[in-house]
Amino acid sequence: MKQSLELRLGQRLAMTPQLQQAIRLLQLSALDLRTEVNEALESNPLLEETGATQTGTEPAVSTANNNEPDALLEDKATDVQMASDAPADPGVAAQEWEGPSDSLIAPGTRQHTDRSTVFELDARNSSPTTLKDHLLWQMHMSAYTAPQQQIASYIIDSINMDGYLDCDLATLTGLLREDGLQTSSDQVLQVLKSIQQFDPPGVAARDLRECLLLQLEILSPNTPRLELCQQLIADFLTELGARQYHKIKKKLQIKTDVLQLLVEQIQSLQPRPGSVFSNTNTQYIIPDVTTRKRNGVWRAELNGEIAPRLRIHQQYKELIRRGENSDTNHYLQQQLQEARWFIKSVENRNDTLLRVSQKIIDHQQDFFEHGEEAMHPLVLRTVAEALDLHESTISRATTQKYMLTSQGIFELKFFFSSHVSTSEGGTRSATAIRAQIRRMISSEASNHPLSDHKITQLLAEQGVQIARRTVAKYRESMNIPPSNQRTTL
Repeated sequence: MKQSLELRLGQRLAMTPQLQQAIRLLQLSALDLRTEVNEALESNPLLEETGATQTGTEPAVSTANNNEPDALLEDKATDVQMASDAPADPGVAAQEWEGPSDSLIAPGTRQHTDRSTVFELDARNSSPTTLKDHLLWQMHMSAYTAPQQQIASYIIDSINMDGYLDCDLATLTGLLREDGLQTSSDQVLQVLKSIQQFDPPGVAARDLRECLLLQLEILSPNTPRLELCQQLIADFLTELGARQYHKIKKKLQIKTDVLQLLVEQIQSLQPRPGSVFSNTNTQYIIPDVTTRKRNGVWRAELNGEIAPRLRIHQQYKELIRRGENSDTNHYLQQQLQEARWFIKSVENRNDTLLRVSQKIIDHQQDFFEHGEEAMHPLVLRTVAEALDLHESTISRATTQKYMLTSQGIFELKFFFSSHVSTSEGGTRSATAIRAQIRRMISSEASNHPLSDHKITQLLAEQGVQIARRTVAKYRESMNIPPSNQRTTL
């Protein structure tokens, strides 16, 4: 066996703990960063916070006190749309239904009638937070016999989050018999009818038609056009969803203005009665970056209200300097080094976020002046090359980071979009084209909405050459229904 000594040269990239920490902090949202800072302050005695301040070159900006023109957040009202049809699946129908904010029946409250008891959510300080708990509470307050209460429990267990009954009567009857209760479908139906009088109005319905009719039943008999509205839902809900208004007017022998009032009354009802008990948590958006116009140019500034300012605790630092070679001193020295790394990582995060934001603003100055239709095409590589950073760094710096602008609050990723060629040889941002399509649709004649083909032609006249299917894709991405579903009276 021959032994030899061989020397090999090579390079290997290893991520240090400091680099891993910097990367992790960069991809955190403002709320997550706040949590991370609080945990670091609790675990490291050498870290202390001196108050929020601006870490960039510009002074701190408070969105509540701004001498420059305030950033306006526009609430754009959406048009009231009817469902395209009334499918047997109430969940599908409810997803397609949109109604105005001021309903005839306030969600979660039962109007008083001779046939029902009032159950108001606000009347009970210990109100349950789930639909099931709310229904069970009403069940225990009702004069049910023991068998009826068992049936009611089964029915309530079969009601989904939208408030609809997911199980048919035959199946419920079979389950109850398997559980030892000798009952019939008629008895189950009787209990179901009583639960359908519970709050919220329309609960325990088996389809959208029944849900809406239940809500109309609790109205006063003197409500204008009540019987006609009930007939419209009972016999013409499918035609109503398909916007076949001419057919409805002919069948009911009514005029356009009367049908318009009926449609508005129906749209004020709640297609998902259980949604008032939704368990979804409200997500709050805190802008990481604000914008201000200086000398005719928009500039980026870190949000001084959330940007943490950290420093080393001076008393502990003095202890380290005077300390002996003890275990306590070694511990403090280790904490000192970790505190310095953490402060440096936070500073690097803020610096990268500010640089990326400013580069985005430089590229999209027209957007800040004129809105989405003035957006320019922009990809991650463009910003990465301009800042001499990797594309993955740009991606981390723009994910879950928000910018407060004169046009509203936007995630930084919003400012990146692909391009579409124009007939003049230039390019347009896909975001700008979507905004253009939205503007066309918002200004269309309500009784003659623009088809995707017509929108394609109008865009071509303005130099934007895209296929009809692309227009349809952009329209669907904005949750705008097709032209046949946008027809109004």
